[in-house]
Amino acid sequence: MPNPIANADSDVMISLHDLRVSYGDREILHGVNMEVKRGETLVILGGSGSGKSTLLRTLVGLEKPSSGEIWLKGKNLASISDDDLDEIRRKMGMSFQSGALFGSMTVGENVGLPLREHTKLEDSTIEIMTRLKLEQVGLGGFEDYFPAQLSGGMKKRAAVARALSMDPEILFFDEPSAGLDPIIAAGIDQLILELKQAFHMTIIVVTHELASAFLIADQMVYIDKGVIIAQGTPAEMKANPLPRVRQFFDRVAEPEVEQEMDYLQMLTATHRRPNR
Repeated sequence: MPNPIANADSDVMISLHDLRVSYGDREILHGVNMEVKRGETLVILGGSGSGKSTLLRTLVGLEKPSSGEIWLKGKNLASISDDDLDEIRRKMGMSFQSGALFGSMTVGENVGLPLREHTKLEDSTIEIMTRLKLEQVGLGGFEDYFPAQLSGGMKKRAAVARALSMDPEILFFDEPSAGLDPIIAAGIDQLILELKQAFHMTIIVVTHELASAFLIADQMVYIDKGVIIAQGTPAEMKANPLPRVRQFFDRVAEPEVEQEMDYLQMLTATHRRPNR
């Protein structure tokens, strides 16, 4: 199949065609088709075990597709060499759910690590760039702190600064608001919006936080059991009539979960009943 985004002027940054990913004999993603435009923020939604994290890991090259195509920057990530994949990864930034900061390094050393590993810049230049990235995420002056000395929200911001260190064209977030209180989470959402406005980068976010999703997204996809069953703008997704989508957005419990809760309540009531 010819490259669907070979034209450098195309507004499509990523294009997936019949993407399938398997772990052993178990197929996790079942023929995913999707496009992400340049400068767009795409939010990937789905319940636990839906395949959204596998999709993200495949997009950044941490999982190898069993079949299908991932077109990015004129190359199919599903079939390129490891060297070519490493070259493309240098134009990606990834902010992991846990932050994944090295506890034995200072915040500045964490942020500067990609520059030390992938460039030949002088230490003095790396230190300047590190300070700039930390200032961009609101952590100016914290380069000599260790991760253990930071709050949860500050760790998330430091992880974003590290993801920005190589000036990526695409920025990936895995559950950026997970484990944060609503005020700190709102600050992370605002940071994502500011980064998009300032750098016009393409941003892909995996989250289950609906308030965050509807605030930051230009486009959304909803994945269920390894299949994208709905996609569109936030307004279109809010109006989507599919029962599975409505169940997720309206926070309706699974029938079997409801039955289990009824059973547990019955047991509790029986246990509390006084003996006669």
